[in-house]
Amino acid sequence: MHPSNKQQLQLGPSRGIHVLLVAGWVLLLMPATELALAHSAERGLVLLLPTRLYVVGGAASVLASFLLLAAMPVDTFKRLANRKIRLFSCREFSGTFSSLASFAILCSLLYLGLNGSTDPLSNPLPLLFWTGFWVMFTVIQCLTGDLWRLLNPWQGPVRLIRRLCRLPNSLVKLPEGLGYLPAIVLFVSFAWFELIDIAPEDPGRLAVFVLTFWLINFVAVLVFGEQEWFKRGEPFSIFFRLIGAVAPFCRGGDGEDTRAIYLCLPGRALTRFPALPISGVVFVLTTLGTVSHDGLSRTYFWLKAIGVNPLEYPGRSGVWMQNTSGMVIALICLVSLFAACVFFGLRWPRSGSFRQLAGRLVYSIIPISLVFHCAHYLTQVLVNSQYLVLALNDPLASGLDLLGLDHFHVTTWFLSHLGSVSVIWGVQTAVIVFGHIVGIAIAHSIALSEFPDRREAARSQYFLAGLMVAYTVFGLWLLSTIAIG
Repeated sequence: MHPSNKQQLQLGPSRGIHVLLVAGWVLLLMPATELALAHSAERGLVLLLPTRLYVVGGAASVLASFLLLAAMPVDTFKRLANRKIRLFSCREFSGTFSSLASFAILCSLLYLGLNGSTDPLSNPLPLLFWTGFWVMFTVIQCLTGDLWRLLNPWQGPVRLIRRLCRLPNSLVKLPEGLGYLPAIVLFVSFAWFELIDIAPEDPGRLAVFVLTFWLINFVAVLVFGEQEWFKRGEPFSIFFRLIGAVAPFCRGGDGEDTRAIYLCLPGRALTRFPALPISGVVFVLTTLGTVSHDGLSRTYFWLKAIGVNPLEYPGRSGVWMQNTSGMVIALICLVSLFAACVFFGLRWPRSGSFRQLAGRLVYSIIPISLVFHCAHYLTQVLVNSQYLVLALNDPLASGLDLLGLDHFHVTTWFLSHLGSVSVIWGVQTAVIVFGHIVGIAIAHSIALSEFPDRREAARSQYFLAGLMVAYTVFGLWLLSTIAIG
């Protein structure tokens, strides 16, 4: 089931984290018996985990990575950052046939959503869309590169219609002044439906939403053309293109074999992207802000702030207005914090353009958005992937046994044992810390390209590095604090 429909009770530190900038040796001085309460399982089982040690350790690791990179000689850093190993050659694919296949699968899922089981744990549409596509496919993207450009369900049908009707590549030019505004509006609409709508897992309701979303983008691609709309209008194409750039693989650049695939440092491609306009910066921050608000909205802290008794939780229908306002406030706060970090970061070098620096440094937020996404939905994947297999075994809920799994039963034992929950918490912590360290490295590489002097480059990142350390603490606190789904 989607996380919004599951109740989780997680008890975190009773006090806020007062120390952000710490050295690694402090961890050795902290008593090992100081425990916080974290993670839960079915039936309200509460497990004890040393979450405070993880939070402080994660923050210290991110801070240490910034200090290490700031002290590293520029030539040494650039040599390491540019290092890559050739793996194999692979030609570019047009994506027409793969897009048509993706469209056919989408049509099948929409049919099942409208005519199949009304149980979201038995109907393949909610499980494949929320767990298979939005969570698992995102993880695949960050490992393999941008597959969405080959699999999106629009370009194949559009190319087919253009060929049959002899239409031009575009009918109207997408106004430059709009920037990424269409993508922001569509992504916020998608996030609102996922996080705030009263029943996003309802198969029929989800089918109508997905069909509407597809039709809007289909018409837009026909009118404005594939290149412009996928670049600035369709939110998943933008999001997955940026996520794909985090992958540890890249194609050959100028003067190299463009068919060659290289093994490189994660996020290397992002340091070579041109600066985004302000609207593009807002779009990237929106992808992080929405998932952050989702985590915050399920904490006792938030429920207390909006005057809701967690033991009498009224459901989404009772708090949709408060959560809508909260999501808007969260986005405004995150954009303001990032802008302030870039602005004050320019005070020391006393040179450079705010738009240029903000438009490039925002790429360092991409791995952070990605790891928040992965950590936030990890337990959902562990449970819902089992329901997904069963749904594919009997997609029409008619008694079929296509995969021979008729006797398979979904289990959540791993949420009821200290050992397995400790592993889950450890993975979430490692993922969040690693993403922030990659973000620090990307920011440092970009800063060096904007400010050749190592000291100026480091000074321009002071506030942004502080924000990343704080966000590490915030992310781990969200995963460990009391929450209700």
